[in-house]
Amino acid sequence: MSPKATQDAYTPRPEHRFTFGLWTVGNPGRDPFGDPVRPPLAPVHIVRQLAQLGAYGVNLHDNDLVPRDASPAERDRIVREFKQALADTGMRVPMATTNLFSDPAFRDGAFTSNDPRVRAYALQKTMAAIDLAVELGATTYVCWGGREGVETNAAKDPRAALGWYRDAVNFLCEYVRSQRYDLRFALEAKPNEPRGDIFLPTTGHMLAFIYTLDHPDMVGVNPEVAHERMAGLDFSHGVAQALDAGKLFHIDLNGQQPGRFDQDLRFGSDDPKAAFFLVKLLEDARWPGMRHFDSHAYRTEDEDGVWAFAAGSMRTYLILKEKVERFNHDAEIQQLLAELRDRGGEGRAAARVQFTSDRARALKAETFDLTALRTRGYAYERLDQLTMELLLGAR
Repeated sequence: MSPKATQDAYTPRPEHRFTFGLWTVGNPGRDPFGDPVRPPLAPVHIVRQLAQLGAYGVNLHDNDLVPRDASPAERDRIVREFKQALADTGMRVPMATTNLFSDPAFRDGAFTSNDPRVRAYALQKTMAAIDLAVELGATTYVCWGGREGVETNAAKDPRAALGWYRDAVNFLCEYVRSQRYDLRFALEAKPNEPRGDIFLPTTGHMLAFIYTLDHPDMVGVNPEVAHERMAGLDFSHGVAQALDAGKLFHIDLNGQQPGRFDQDLRFGSDDPKAAFFLVKLLEDARWPGMRHFDSHAYRTEDEDGVWAFAAGSMRTYLILKEKVERFNHDAEIQQLLAELRDRGGEGRAAARVQFTSDRARALKAETFDLTALRTRGYAYERLDQLTMELLLGAR
């Protein structure tokens, strides 16, 4: 492969469907122990810079674009200028969401607050944000319940809280249907932070919750690497379950060390092997959705570092995508996988079992060579080493 071909393969282009949030590249480097280290970046500036880097689009919370205290005239001017920047650059807004966690009104939650007035205000704010999302062309609406939880279980009956949560999502689905919007919801899980415990803490919890809704067809999930890793889980397994259920409506890519606070590291920077298998899962499935980076530059960085972070996020994904191609065409690796697929002979390893009366009778009568089943290895050490050598550039 020539250097030029390699460089072209790693150069982001709109068809790669990479997106960032205004809140990601616009993160000023604030943390719970320190003030901002970077000045705010104007949304129009972010759009133009991301377009130059080859991104497909930009996503936003309502207040990322329109300040909470903006007048109607100010709101219209801000949105008009933002839409002009989108038109000038060809950038899109595939997804939007609502900030239901920053305002002190949401200290006890939004959809699950004990105060019904807060729950009503959360719905009002979300409907306005949905209107803005549709105006900007978004077709996916993410719901992250960052304050939907407790510090003490004495505060709420979790069954009642889940009922309020369900009522809110059902209400919003009906609102979208009444407006005839082309919009689907994606629920985002997180185990903790900023609450001590957040309701529906993992993608699996969210998937189960979806099937209790009035319109489950309108609702999927938005798994985030960091959030599942904070729970000590393998992220790609949760994504695979969502894919299998037809519920992967959106995805948040970043990096996270288990057991830490929500770090939002650059994608692939903390665990390239896990990132590789996530990319492999998405690419092998030919998943058509956005590759959204919900992360931010280190607090050490100035604005140049912010754009280096954004460019690096996309480049890492493309490097791993190329590694996936190599994995899928590596003769030695594929031979090992073929042997696993044909384990036991007769090509039965990958077969799906289906019940019939005859099959049940035959299975009950079958004799198994337990000595062979108990003693034969699977060669996973060799397979993993080959994978590591491929990732490290040794093959």
